[in-house]
Amino acid sequence: MKAIDLLGGMTAETFLQDYWHKKPLLIRGALTDVGAPVDLAWLTELSRSEDVESRLIEFKQGKWSLERGPFRPGRLRRLPESDWTILVQNVNHHLPHIADILWRFDFMPYARLDDLMISYAPPGGTVGPHFDSYDVFLLQVGGRKRWQISSQQDEAFIEDAPIKVLKDFRMEEEFVLEHGDMLYLPPRYAHYGVALEPGMTYSIGFRAPSAQELATEFLVYLQDRICIEGRYADPGLRPPQEPARLDDSMVDQVGRILSQISWDRHTVTDFLGHYLTEPKPHVFYEAPEEELDEEEFTAAVAATGVALDLKTLILYADDMLYCNGEALSVSADDVAAWQQLANRRRLSPQQLSPSMMPLLLEGYLAGWWQPAAAN
Repeated sequence: MKAIDLLGGMTAETFLQDYWHKKPLLIRGALTDVGAPVDLAWLTELSRSEDVESRLIEFKQGKWSLERGPFRPGRLRRLPESDWTILVQNVNHHLPHIADILWRFDFMPYARLDDLMISYAPPGGTVGPHFDSYDVFLLQVGGRKRWQISSQQDEAFIEDAPIKVLKDFRMEEEFVLEHGDMLYLPPRYAHYGVALEPGMTYSIGFRAPSAQELATEFLVYLQDRICIEGRYADPGLRPPQEPARLDDSMVDQVGRILSQISWDRHTVTDFLGHYLTEPKPHVFYEAPEEELDEEEFTAAVAATGVALDLKTLILYADDMLYCNGEALSVSADDVAAWQQLANRRRLSPQQLSPSMMPLLLEGYLAGWWQPAAAN
């Protein structure tokens, strides 16, 4: 079993067995080399974009306020010296070295990884005591931040607040995180972070869709794929004594029609492949500004290989492959190579085959991947 630096030298097996979904874990010095700093200027620039989810949370005069981006430059220049936080989702979609941090959590299934959000706060900046419905790793980058945590069951929120702030937070443990320290919290574990110095929190969040969302999305998936023959008919109909009553025979017949709707393990797998790789509504893929033709593209990937776009996700189950909400049709001989691309997010020239080129070219033109950068 391999020790993982991100987990303070703990193995993935130990972490999953003893902490995942169970209890918090503080890891000192988990990741101190985070690459080029993503400072406030970078975050504010991202927060001006239409295709980036961003929020600004302030606590002033005893009240919480929430604003959603995109933000005008003048709005952010008016911020006070303390008591606010700016949060930007999916920074991994925009900066390669931030994406590299997210994919270092490959001791978890990619199907569960959501995004890397960055929040910046000056002294006093906070989003209040709250809990998340999903697992999260909180990595401190620059400055110091005090975290108080609680396993409390009281989940009542402050009424009329624009964000979900716990009404009665009861601290059980307290930590001060410095640069490189990381705190793991299981779902619904109350936490309250307050910046002591200007700094950032890199939040690595995990997907945990509700049962209602899964059921709803599955029904949407089914409606485009089911085909039931026949039509409602009642040739033996008799005059009703109560014309407004739903007749038992109608209910029974419709019940028999609906009972034809069925699914199996393959159906569920196919649904998850489409659903879990479907881009969020604000995510768009950009075709290359200067497109390579087929010959140029083939030569480029033959020289350097291919790398997934930062926004692209490929998942698979056996020979079923899914990318950005669509099923990929690949030859049996190429399945292993496509699986490797899904796992490692890039392929070397030696791993490519001629039969992969048509689909690789199609995805390149859609902005899903590109020739890998030369080392």
